[in-house]
Amino acid sequence: MVGANLKSETMKLMEKRSGMEAEMNAIIEQLCQPGGPGLSGNLVDSEGFPRADIDIPVVRAQRHRLAELKNDHKEITEKINVNIQVLHSSRLTSAPKVSGVETNQNASVVGAGASASLQNLVLRDCPSANEVDMISSVPFAMVDEIADSSPAAEDGLQLGDQIVKFGNVKAGDNLLQRLASEAQVNEGHPIPVIIMRQGALVNLMVTPRAWQGRGLLGCHFRII
Repeated sequence: MVGANLKSETMKLMEKRSGMEAEMNAIIEQLCQPGGPGLSGNLVDSEGFPRADIDIPVVRAQRHRLAELKNDHKEITEKINVNIQVLHSSRLTSAPKVSGVETNQNASVVGAGASASLQNLVLRDCPSANEVDMISSVPFAMVDEIADSSPAAEDGLQLGDQIVKFGNVKAGDNLLQRLASEAQVNEGHPIPVIIMRQGALVNLMVTPRAWQGRGLLGCHFRII
């Protein structure tokens, strides 16, 4: 029963996180629309007066709400990861082998490949519409350039990786702009990334940050 209760709790957390992501995306789209102030643009004009073309109190409230959601999203993602690791450990203990997944209990379940395999195991027992949609999503971008020693390379991204989800960004419109905004707003903070690599889903945490090269990631995405 403990395992069933933990899976139920985890699925509820995933649904709550999806709601957070939808709200965050809506705020970002509003702030980054043409003529908008963006995520960190000035709220005063060149002469130092409050901009007359935007509702400054609303913008400040949206930015504040976005910051709150980012913190809450990080906390709930950490809880989900802990639950998934517990479920995975329990599954490995009770079964010698599941769908070709090695059951070496000394193997790390924190690694990207193990996390991706685990999510598939959980879904087979207790499918959730939101999570099934996330796992079965078609990749929307590919890493077609990546610099050595860049943040992207150091955090595990590889040339040819196909992006299924990058933080709050999933398939849709204005993907390049949204990818850039996601990296900028999360500078210095890890972003959960789901990729397709050689036919398998892999979970990574990528942290946009300044380095000796260009950009915050040091890689290029090509929309597919």
